[in-house]
Amino acid sequence: MTATIENPRSGKISPQYRRTGANKGNFEMLAWLFMRLSGVVLVVLIFGHLFVNLLVGEGIHAIDFGFVAGKWADPFWQIWDLAMLWLAMLHGTNGVRTIINDYAEKDSTRLWLKIVLYAATTVIIVLGTLVIFTFNPCPMVDGVPLPGGFCPA
Repeated sequence: MTATIENPRSGKISPQYRRTGANKGNFEMLAWLFMRLSGVVLVVLIFGHLFVNLLVGEGIHAIDFGFVAGKWADPFWQIWDLAMLWLAMLHGTNGVRTIINDYAEKDSTRLWLKIVLYAATTVIIVLGTLVIFTFNPCPMVDGVPLPGGFCPA
């Protein structure tokens, strides 16, 4: 008894799994290019981040709330961490979008997965950006500093 395996590109796809949609133009090529360029920039950003946080000064033993507060007091490190956050999230989102396009067979499933993906990405980027730029290591409530021991009296 022999089994015949059809060519996967034979075009025999059940109608409910056929993909619809207009030509996307250059979007996929630009997304591919973004993945390569953002990957290179992310390598530089991440190794710079690891070098400063783990090797300079006291190394890993110096990382605490005060270390982050001091680092984010400098606009250079705010922009550095912001670029790392944005690029990492957009790079990852583009990768997951590609996986969804490759493996989700139904248009409705693909749509809902992408909606969830884009919503999660938006929330993380917005919250991360707010944390980086509104971080206050010495919060005051009614003129009284909250306890922590790391803020000047």
